[in-house]
Amino acid sequence: MKEQAAKQEKRKDKSLFLSIILVFCILGTIVYTVSQKISQEMSSSAIQNLSESLDLIQCTIEAILRNEAEFQTLIAQEIARTEDPEEYICVYERNQTIVRMSFILSGKTEGLSNTGEPFTEEGLDFSAGGTVNGLPVSQSYLNYMGTWAYTIKCPVEREGKEIGTLYIEYVYDTIDRSLPRDGFYNKQASLYIMDAESERFVLKPKGMGMRSAGHLNLDDFYRANNIQDPAIREEVAACLEEGRNILFYHDVRDVQALNYMWPINDGTIFMVGYVPVEAIQQEGRTVNQNIVIVVVTMLSAFFLCILLYYLNWRQQDKVRREREEERRVHSQQLAEALQAAQVASESKTTFLSNMSHDIRTPMNAVLGFTTLLNRDAEDPAKVREYTGKIMASGQHLLSLINDILDVSKIESGKVVLNYEEFSLSSAAAAVCAIIQPMAEAKGQTFQAEVTGVRNDCLVGDETRINQVLINLLSNAMKYTPEGGHIWLRITGLKQRSGQYEHIRIEVEDDGYGMTPEYLKIIFDAFTRAENSTTNKVQGTGLGMAITKSIVELMGGSIEVFSQVDQGSLFRVDIELRIAEQQTKAPQPVSAPETGEEYSLEGLRFLVAEDNEINAEILQELLGMEGASCEIAADGRLAVERFRRSEPGEFDAVLMDVQMPVMNGHDAARAIRELEREKGGRIPIIAMTANAFAEDEKAALDAGMDAHVAKPLDVRLLKRVIRKHIERRDAR
Repeated sequence: MKEQAAKQEKRKDKSLFLSIILVFCILGTIVYTVSQKISQEMSSSAIQNLSESLDLIQCTIEAILRNEAEFQTLIAQEIARTEDPEEYICVYERNQTIVRMSFILSGKTEGLSNTGEPFTEEGLDFSAGGTVNGLPVSQSYLNYMGTWAYTIKCPVEREGKEIGTLYIEYVYDTIDRSLPRDGFYNKQASLYIMDAESERFVLKPKGMGMRSAGHLNLDDFYRANNIQDPAIREEVAACLEEGRNILFYHDVRDVQALNYMWPINDGTIFMVGYVPVEAIQQEGRTVNQNIVIVVVTMLSAFFLCILLYYLNWRQQDKVRREREEERRVHSQQLAEALQAAQVASESKTTFLSNMSHDIRTPMNAVLGFTTLLNRDAEDPAKVREYTGKIMASGQHLLSLINDILDVSKIESGKVVLNYEEFSLSSAAAAVCAIIQPMAEAKGQTFQAEVTGVRNDCLVGDETRINQVLINLLSNAMKYTPEGGHIWLRITGLKQRSGQYEHIRIEVEDDGYGMTPEYLKIIFDAFTRAENSTTNKVQGTGLGMAITKSIVELMGGSIEVFSQVDQGSLFRVDIELRIAEQQTKAPQPVSAPETGEEYSLEGLRFLVAEDNEINAEILQELLGMEGASCEIAADGRLAVERFRRSEPGEFDAVLMDVQMPVMNGHDAARAIRELEREKGGRIPIIAMTANAFAEDEKAALDAGMDAHVAKPLDVRLLKRVIRKHIERRDAR
């Protein structure tokens, strides 16, 4: 019996053992099958995800190229409408996208660039760069700054006839800025931009994950990553030749990776890089770990294996959802980058359209009346009429340029307030002296008053305050018909502090008024009221935007109230610090008395000016004031003439800045060095079209005494000359 029981127990143990082995085999088969299937699905998903990411980046880069081509076509159309295309190129300022703009007239081999240098097509190869929107693109090259770039050329046609070719140089860094900054695949992906013809790497984007500064070309990439398989190299060469994409697995630095080459712009450039398989198959690694755990824990219990499989399935589902969310966010980032590029292109088009209209209108008047002036030169009455209208159009054009400069300064944060003591009543009187005759000429009634101001001597930027007043009053005059009324009220409000004067400025009119819709956008740049009454009023649409920015820069606020056909009221509240000493009580608002104007009679000037027309104008203006001058065509000649001059021969030097041979800054420094030998100090006044604050600072740093912007205001020039000659004589 014992032997039978023992045999029966052995049979049970054997059956249990066989059952366990069978269960283990079934579970092992199931686990192995499931793991392989998951690995295959994840591998396919990884390749699909990578392909979609590369397709989106490809679309973004090609959209940037198309936008650049569309923008260049617009520029070419604008050049075709100008009388002097080369002058247009010379004055065009570069931006973050455009490195150099050049133009070659038809029939010539050399042209001009906006950098001031001559330009030829020599060295540019348009045979391998393909086209964008039908425009030829050059092969990639290193420009003079050592940056990889490419050039797009566009024909310039006028009335169906080609008059020249426009060349614009772009840098690949623009593409880098448009790509997502966070990269993809957890910043483990490596991506380069390669020129297909030369096989040189022209861009290693900062935002696309890992970078390797040692990769200069495809051969270098092969060598660094130990890609020696002839079959792979032949396949890559075929892809380059045919302009198609390729994906292949190859170890990179002993790490298994998925390599790729993706064509852009019909295969003229390629995206080259790799992604570690570990980065795109993290799920697979997790599965393998779970398989080991399952195999080890199978000996413990069958239900534990089922539980582990269930937990693994849930983990897999979670990871898959996370990957889908990551792909969605990545796609959204690329779509936003593409939309931003399109918005930037539309903004450029809108800006060019606005500027073309606003500049052409007064320029047409200048050219038209100049033609009439040539025809009727013998009629003094018409000469006076035409010159007056030319002057008015020129002033309008100058106002437009000044407004654009102000907007540029404000947006770039380069506007700095100049806090000085000033008289509020005197400032108001000076503004009234400008506005009063303008209002009378239009048949308008202008009234101004200052009430309730306890302290007249304040600390602030008088120039900017005057600019706010003139902008508001000029706007009121524009939109008030003949016979209308305009009021300026400056009121002192309750002081919040004993150190500050709370001022309220109100400008009111009974003119056309504004609609509620326009009131919402009145302080936006390039916005003007458009209706049958106001659409004939000239304006840039920048005045109110500038006014609001200046007021807010001074810590104040501005608001507007208006009704159609009832007029408008602009209200500015601002606090100004009270000066330590009040020299006088507030004075009533009136035009300041003008004494005898300073005379230049008998003064002699040394003028450095390379432009013959500008030199002639200045010579005539000084002659009208009883002064004489000697012209030097560049800075070097001016220095040599000063070297030969006797002490006191010249009363001042009027110095242009941008000149050939030697610029104005270097010439000023050379003159200051010569003064050590001659003794004394001669006033040097800069005269330049560069009107930014940094230009004035550069002139002063070079040793000049003052900065006067072109076009010249004779009265301003006389005041500056008087100030510095008197300062010289007082030494």
